[in-house]
Amino acid sequence: MTSDTQLQRDIIDELKWTPSVNEAEIGVAVKDGVVTLTGNVDSWAQKYTAERVVERIIGVRAYADDLKVRLPASAERGDTDIAHAVADALEWNVEVPDTVKAKVVDGWVTLEGTAEWQFEKKSAERSVRYLKGVRGVTNFIAVKPKTVSSYEVSQKIKDALRRSAEVDASHISVESANGKVTLKGTVRSQAERRDAEYAAWAAPGVTSVDDRLTVSATPTTPVQ
Repeated sequence: MTSDTQLQRDIIDELKWTPSVNEAEIGVAVKDGVVTLTGNVDSWAQKYTAERVVERIIGVRAYADDLKVRLPASAERGDTDIAHAVADALEWNVEVPDTVKAKVVDGWVTLEGTAEWQFEKKSAERSVRYLKGVRGVTNFIAVKPKTVSSYEVSQKIKDALRRSAEVDASHISVESANGKVTLKGTVRSQAERRDAEYAAWAAPGVTSVDDRLTVSATPTTPVQ
C-alpha cells in the first residue's frame, strides 16, 4: 500500500512532468489516500488537466479539487465574446449535435440540450474547455439514446471491458436496467475507473452510469 507521503510525492512529480500545468501554483495534500488540490491556476483547461493527473496515479482513493481559476489580464474576455467563440466551436465540431445550446455568465459556460450519445456530450464540453476567457464549464446536456434491451447493453459493455488493455474486466460486474448501468467491483486506479465508465457509456441505449467501483491495490472479483 502506498503511503500518503509517497503518494503526495508521486502526484507532485507527475504535475511537474506535465508541461501544460504550472505545478508551482498547486498545493497537494494527502490523507488516507484522499487527495486535495489547492491554489490558483490561470485557465479552466489547466484545472481540468490537474484533475486528470491525479486520476492516473496509483493509490489515489478519491480526490477533492479546490483549485481556483484566476485568469491573467491577457486572457480576460467579455461574456459576449466568449459566447460567440463557444457557438462557433460547437458549430464546427462534427461530433456535437445541433440540439446542444450554451450560455455564458461571468465567463462560466453552461451547456444544455440533448444528445443521443455520451461521446457527443463529452465532445461538446471538450470544444469549449480550452477557449480563452472560460472560467468553468457545467455540462447539463441530457443523453437520450435509442431504446436497446438491457441484456444487450450489459453484454456489449462486458465485451468492451474484456477488449480493453487498460481495464481488468475480471474484477468488474455490470448490471443494466432501463438504460441505467451499474458498475461494481474494484479497480487499480482512478484512471482505470474512468476507463470503465467510458466503456459503459459507449454502449447503445445507456442513459446513466452508476459507478460503484472502488479503488484498491489488490482488486477482488465481485459477487455476481
